[in-house]
Order: sequence, then structure tokens, then C-alpha cells
Amino acid sequence: MPETRVRFAPSPTGPLHIGGVRTALYNYLFAKKHGGKMILRIEDTDQTRFVPGAEAYIIESLAWCGIHFDEGISEGGPHAPYRQSDRRLLYAQYSEQLIKSGNAYYAFDTPDELEQLRKEAEAGKQTFIYNSLSRKSLRNSLTIPAAEVESLIAGETPYVVRFLVPENSEVVMDDIIRGRVVVKTETLDDKVLYKSDGLPTYHLANIVDDHLMEISHVIRGEEWLPSLPLHVLLYKAFGWEAPQFAHLPLLLKPDGNGKLSKRDGDRLGFPVFPMQWQDPKTGEISSGYRESGYYPDAFVNMLALLGWNPGTEQEIFSMEELIQAFSLERVGKAGSKFDPEKTKWFNHQYLINKANEQLAAEFITFVSLRNISTDPAYVLKIIPLVKERVSFVKDLWEETFFFFEAPQSYDVQVVQKRWKQETPAQMTALALVLESIEPFDTAHIDEAIKQWIEASGFGMGAIMNALRLLLVGTSKGPHLGDIMAIIGKQESLKRIQTGLHAIK
Repeated sequence: MPETRVRFAPSPTGPLHIGGVRTALYNYLFAKKHGGKMILRIEDTDQTRFVPGAEAYIIESLAWCGIHFDEGISEGGPHAPYRQSDRRLLYAQYSEQLIKSGNAYYAFDTPDELEQLRKEAEAGKQTFIYNSLSRKSLRNSLTIPAAEVESLIAGETPYVVRFLVPENSEVVMDDIIRGRVVVKTETLDDKVLYKSDGLPTYHLANIVDDHLMEISHVIRGEEWLPSLPLHVLLYKAFGWEAPQFAHLPLLLKPDGNGKLSKRDGDRLGFPVFPMQWQDPKTGEISSGYRESGYYPDAFVNMLALLGWNPGTEQEIFSMEELIQAFSLERVGKAGSKFDPEKTKWFNHQYLINKANEQLAAEFITFVSLRNISTDPAYVLKIIPLVKERVSFVKDLWEETFFFFEAPQSYDVQVVQKRWKQETPAQMTALALVLESIEPFDTAHIDEAIKQWIEASGFGMGAIMNALRLLLVGTSKGPHLGDIMAIIGKQESLKRIQTGLHAIK
């Protein structure tokens, strides 16, 4: 059985959209599931849209996601080079091959002439298409004598090579996801394959490279579905066996109305790129999942389930589990709505399952940014108390700041609600109870406070809410016994005295 070989072939025209990451991911999962190879090919034949830095961004983004290649720009391989601009000299022979076999022709129509034809068609409420009907009356090698064609080419008259779409035929295509698709050739136009400046178009370069690189499966986005008839016809014209095709559904806006775009992310406040991107022309910075605090495995897990259904209730998958479970047959045809909140949920699930030691190490970085020096062992005591409350490590500060610094102010609304006339005397008495506790750990603190409250006849809520205000400065935070045990007896008593003086 032939080796499974897939490719991800982005164009370096800007940052990699998460839809592109998902395409790369599905290719990767499919290749690894079948013991095959994954190839990265950069398709940069359209130099007018080339964006500096985009290629490096694509490679770094995929590496962050854990998507690795067997052949490509960095890895090399038997089919190098893997950048189309470095392969440009080989495409001319394939263009010439199609000319000689009668499957393509030279067209000398100027851009101005074609634009005039479009305007005339629009005036008649029609659409101009360069196809089997119109080509018979245009300036091309099908209507011009061979000697004149040779003369025009010799005189360096600009031309393009167009594919000769067969007349009155049907193109039958089989797609792994969408099934059999049949298209009549009258609806197709004679696409440009090659230009006299020596550059191929996407269509020719794509087919030639897929053939030469022995690609067995082309797994790409739905936006390429309209190009499938031409690509199938090109394989037939060359006499090559076509790969199997699978066209993935679109990623949709959160409301389901249309394709997900950067504008949606800007409007609703979520990234649409895997990493932060700075536009080299405008300097505009677009947020990325990496810089927003997402774990790469959580990001990948989320993307995998946008379009693919494992057929079970399982939602959390490691990369290895995704590889084992993945199949193109379980990829849907309909677009998948992107859910920003569900994306955060995935990160939360990964965060709470991380080892406390790892989270502590990550969080210390954020604490250090505030010029606070702390002991890793101290932070490690805090993490288990609060990690269930956050989706990102960066958000731990809001849940833990009071472990690192005493209150500088006290929440006015909490004071108004919780601070009564009798509270100062109660807190003063409680401080004496706390001072006598040994050892000063959670269990002994809880028991001593409980006994004192019961013996005094006070309400548990009134005492504990006022005490929390003094220790934290507001009404938030984990169990008070844990807070006091971690910050210690002296710090707890100091905060009570400071708070009593400040609130008074």
C-alpha cells in the first residue's frame, strides 16, 4: 500500500489564521494515524502579496502547537526545495507539456482588453468568463495562426498560458468528507496556469508539486473546493494519478453567520491567530493565543473538536489520543461555530490538571514582575487553594494578591455591609484567641475560632466576614484558616491591628 503523505502548504501573505492551524493539525493527525509523512511547503509564487516575516511566523506557530514536519523548509528532504519560489524554474516544462499535449494554450489578451470585456458584460447584466465559448473569439493560440504565435513569443509579447477546459463534459470528483461531486465544464473558466514572467499560478505549481512530492491525500479548507474541478482535470491532462481530496468545513463566527475573521476577534475580544503578530507595514499588533496565556495543548484540543467529532463524550484529548481517534470520515460538512468561552474552558481544564509545582513555577514569573521576591515553597502552598478559580496563570494574581502584600485599603461596600458597632471589640478579642494558637495551622485555627464563636454566642458569618475584610481588604479569597496558616500568626495579627485602626 502506498505511503500516506500529506502536506500543509501555506502562503506567506500574513499571519496564520486559526483556520489554517486547524488544517495543519488535521493533516498532522491523519499522517500520524496512518504512519505517514507530513510535509511543509511554502507556496510563495504570488510575490505581490508576500509579507516579510510571515514564513517564520508560520513555522514558529506550528512548532508552538506541537505540529512537527518530516520534510520541509527546515527539515529538508528528498523533494527539496520546499519553497515554491526556489522551484520556479521547473514549472515552465510542465506548462510546455500541457501546450504540446493540447491541454493548454497561449493567450495574448491584455489586461485592458479583458477589463473592457468585463465592463461590456456587466452593462448587459452578465458575467464575462474566459471559457470554451469566449476563447474562440479572443487573442490566443487557438484563434491566431501558429506562425504569428511564434512571432509574438519571440518578440517577447506578454502572454499567459491558460488551461483548455474540455467542452460539454462533466468532471466527477470524490471527496472523503463531501462524497461525490459532479460539475459541468461549461461552468468553468480557462484558468491562467503560467505567465510570461516565468512565474506559475497557484494551480499549476500546486498540482506539479503535489505530484512530485508524492502527496497521497490533499486535506485543505473548503475555500479550495471551487478549484477542485480544475485540479482534477489537470491531473488527467498530465496523465497522473490524483491524490484523494478532503475539503474541511469553515470556521464560523460565534453567531454562525459567516467565516471567522480577524475583525470578529477584534470586535469580541479574542485572538484569531496562534501567536501575536505585528504587521510590518502598519505596526498594528494582533493578539495571539500564546501571549494571551493559553497552553498549546489546550489550544490544539479545542481546534481539533471544531469540525471533527470523536463519536464519544470525551472532550479532553492529548495529542497522542487525538492521533489514535482521528478520522476524516468523522469530519462534518457544515461549518463550525467558534466559541470563545468554550476555548477558555479548555484552557481551564488543562490548567487545573497541571502539577501544582509547574503552576507555581509559572506564577512566580508574574509575581516577580511586581518586584515581589517570594519563596517557591510558599507559592506552592497557595496554588492548590485557588487554581480552580482561574482559566489562566496570569489571573492567579487577582485571587492571591493578599498572600503577598497586606491590604492598603478596604472595600468600602464591604465595610458598609459587614462592619458593625460591635465589630472592633469582637476582632480585638479574636486576636487574643489567635495569638494563643499552637501550632498555627489550618486545623487548629479553625477549631479555636469555632469554639470561641460558639462560647461567645456570636454569629459565624458576622465574625468571619469581618475577619476576612481585615486580612484581605475585601470579601474574596479561599478558606480563612488556610490564608492565616500561610501568611503566619504574626502577619495575621498585624493585619488585624492595622485594619482596626484604618477602618476606625
